[in-house]
Amino acid sequence: MCGIAGILHFDDRPAEESMIRNMTQAMAHRGPDADGFFIEGPVALGHRRLSIIDLSDAANQPFADNHDRYRLVFNGEMYNYEEVKARITDYDFKTSSDTEVILAAYAKWGPDCIQHFRGMFCFVIWDRQEKEIFLARDRMGVKPLYYHKDDNKFIFASETRAILSTGLVNRKIAKKALHEYFNYQSVSYPFSMIAGICQLEAGSWMKIRKGITENKLYWDVTSGRNGFDFSNKGKVQQRIRELLLQAVHRRLVSDVPVGAFLSGGIDSSVIVGLMSEAGAGKPNTFNVSFDEKEYDESHYAEIIAKKFNTNHTKISLKPGVFLDELEHALDAMDTPSGDGINTYVVSKAIHDKGMKVALSGVGGDELFAGYPFFRQYLDIQDKAWLWKIPTSLRKVAALRAGVNRNRVRQLLESETPDIIHTYPLFRQILSPEVENRLVSSKINGTLTGIQHELTERAENLFKLPLLSQVSAAEYLGYTQHTLLKDADQMSMAHSLELREPFFDNDLVEYVLSIPDDLKKPVYPKSLLVESVRHLLPDEVVHRKKQGFLFPWNIWLRNELKSFAERLIVNMSQRPFINEKALLDFWQSFLKEDKNIRWAEVWLFVVLEYWLEKNNVN
Repeated sequence: MCGIAGILHFDDRPAEESMIRNMTQAMAHRGPDADGFFIEGPVALGHRRLSIIDLSDAANQPFADNHDRYRLVFNGEMYNYEEVKARITDYDFKTSSDTEVILAAYAKWGPDCIQHFRGMFCFVIWDRQEKEIFLARDRMGVKPLYYHKDDNKFIFASETRAILSTGLVNRKIAKKALHEYFNYQSVSYPFSMIAGICQLEAGSWMKIRKGITENKLYWDVTSGRNGFDFSNKGKVQQRIRELLLQAVHRRLVSDVPVGAFLSGGIDSSVIVGLMSEAGAGKPNTFNVSFDEKEYDESHYAEIIAKKFNTNHTKISLKPGVFLDELEHALDAMDTPSGDGINTYVVSKAIHDKGMKVALSGVGGDELFAGYPFFRQYLDIQDKAWLWKIPTSLRKVAALRAGVNRNRVRQLLESETPDIIHTYPLFRQILSPEVENRLVSSKINGTLTGIQHELTERAENLFKLPLLSQVSAAEYLGYTQHTLLKDADQMSMAHSLELREPFFDNDLVEYVLSIPDDLKKPVYPKSLLVESVRHLLPDEVVHRKKQGFLFPWNIWLRNELKSFAERLIVNMSQRPFINEKALLDFWQSFLKEDKNIRWAEVWLFVVLEYWLEKNNVN
């Protein structure tokens, strides 16, 4: 895990060393072990290294191939690099790093090398001979890559603040991104919160030569895969076990110790059990515990730790630590998000115990229909006949979908109950009605990124089983742009590499092809549980789900009131905000208006903090 950066001038103006150094310094937290630079004519590449595989200086970056034609900067891990290396017999390897394997693979296969890779990555290769730059991002979008391109230059980096450090991009907010943020608490492809800075799409590559850009989407989560046999449920469960074990085994590759988050829930328990089965010695497990019983899950974590004989560390925290660390967590946000504070605090606690790599159980709910909306979506499809009724009559109909009235009303007013119309409502933070009241009409009302992505993929989406349609929408929406982005920026703030086995693309491709009758949860994530039943004690499977559900609504009215109020007042002065409406909204929240959720208020607090911190206009 590292930070990468680069500048390419199309007019052959020499790249400035001070500028690339500023870029890497802006994200030094991503790689405290080493930094490196390549500067030649119009191009400059920079790298910050967190040493995980081949700890020697020989594996430092930017990395050169044997013939000195290419230079590579790479962020992430290539889990199957040994397998790929074995297929490249005509290259004289000088290191035991995954970095060199990527470069050798590109020299041999060009862009098609990505089809051989299994990992989380963003990498950039400069071809000194062709004067061509190539960028690629992993299939699931685990690792971020941002860029700015105009007629004269191309700039890229793992974080937007690195690009801003050049002074070549105005610190101006992107209006389209605001609509994304207020709807879904983060910003989706292709935008970022800064005008002129874009995100490279997950599962895609980009090539630039003489200022001309070529893009290709090499992997799509909605594309159906053929050749799977689902006729025997037992064999399906066996295949899930095999793919899960493979996913965990891949993510154990490391030359430093690997730990695991162990909450005591189903997903993290499965990961720890498979770590034990993978034969990598006693797993190092970490649980964050609390004296307050309503938050504490340490009892269940200890059951799993004892079952698999792990090197278990219980980290005792007070819920107040989340308040103590709040501003540090907000400072760590490269891009504003309504979530992520929990990941920051847990990552800090584990890093302080000396770990550089940790496995996480995040992703199990998205893949194995763990959220209530999966069942709700099936119920909605059973009631699809309602959408044959005129809209005026639909508005008075009742759906037992388990969502708030505003969402039910929006759903009943939509054209159809398909995934394209229901998923954006499910993940919505501010409703159109509230957004219209609080935010300038010049900002809202346009098609959001997730609506566009789902619409573009409609043909493929509708070929998937219904539950898999929800999973695919989750990957394109909340998972990629909030969950994974927060996992990256909050863990890397502490130089901790997170690895997520449930986001292994071989596993994802298989599970998304499974028919609904096999995946439909009899109880939460029953297909996952039944596939690895030998790993999970009954106490863990059937316990009440807890998690980090801290009383932010109470804190915002008490301990955080003055902090939040200052930011709300400042935000109300922004030209894209309706001042009186936002201040009234805040006062209504303080008076415990049941129609206002703390998450809606928090969006404005976080955004204003981020704008001030980064001096964005």
